[in-house]
Amino acid sequence: MLDSETHRWTHPATILVATDLGDLDHLMPFAMEQAGETGARLILLHVFSASAAITADSAGMPYYDAAGALETAEQVLRPWCEQAARSGIRCDALVREGHATYQIAAAVRQFQADRVLVGTRSRSKIGKLLIGSVAEQVLRSVYLPVITVGPEAHLTVDSSQEHAVERVVLHATTLRETSRPSAALACQIAAAQKARLVLLHVLPHIPEMQRKGLPTGLDSAAMVDLRILAEQTGAGCCSAVEPIVAHGNPSIEILALAQERHASLIVLGATRRSAFENLTRDRTVYRVLAHAHCPVLTLREPQVMPEEIYAETSAARH
Repeated sequence: MLDSETHRWTHPATILVATDLGDLDHLMPFAMEQAGETGARLILLHVFSASAAITADSAGMPYYDAAGALETAEQVLRPWCEQAARSGIRCDALVREGHATYQIAAAVRQFQADRVLVGTRSRSKIGKLLIGSVAEQVLRSVYLPVITVGPEAHLTVDSSQEHAVERVVLHATTLRETSRPSAALACQIAAAQKARLVLLHVLPHIPEMQRKGLPTGLDSAAMVDLRILAEQTGAGCCSAVEPIVAHGNPSIEILALAQERHASLIVLGATRRSAFENLTRDRTVYRVLAHAHCPVLTLREPQVMPEEIYAETSAARH
């Protein structure tokens, strides 16, 4: 990962906030906090589908009213832009029609956004799946940090308050090579927030490992790798890094440690093959997004473009 990418992701100039309008009360405090800390410009994006623009006339006949849908959305977004302006934050509203994921990706390119915030207010079982589905679609479409604010997320205690707990950024890592970019980003964010970075790796339950004759806990091979990663990562951002190995269900251990340490952010990496392929087998990401008490940042691995693959193949042939 290039240093320039790390810097702009850590100190974003533009944050794109994707909203369904009903989640603004929950989402905007996080957006304004991040904009206030980084000096970023906020762009509030609402995408409505063609079906959402269907209304009925006085006779009850349905008709397509895109202008009406546009005006309604702008009326909802305008007060939030004004509130942000009163806090010294530049904020613009943007309403578009079409497929949400495509329009979000297009807006990221148009405004050169450095970060995307996605919110949800659903608490239903289906809604919890949609949280992960929306985040995954956006993550697959853009190569930059995507922060999801789940229904149970809340702002952390102001660090200026007396007896405030230490600020913590928690990075749950698979210890694969593909997780290093997200670990580096997590460390840079922790350094910018003057927070401690906690690197967590979750191993299978202890009895399962003992049956296989594998060392556990502090004696495990994973702990050795985690300490190396902590040393390398910390050296790159000069932040306090704490490695932790846990045993059990990944989602339970991630959520438990995040709550215990009052984490202000959870960072998860994503592989090239699939945004959440290694974690969705037991719905880990969905559970973390649905139940985390803080925002969750995901960063996918950059994909090799077809022309790059072609160039590598041609070089190999010659």
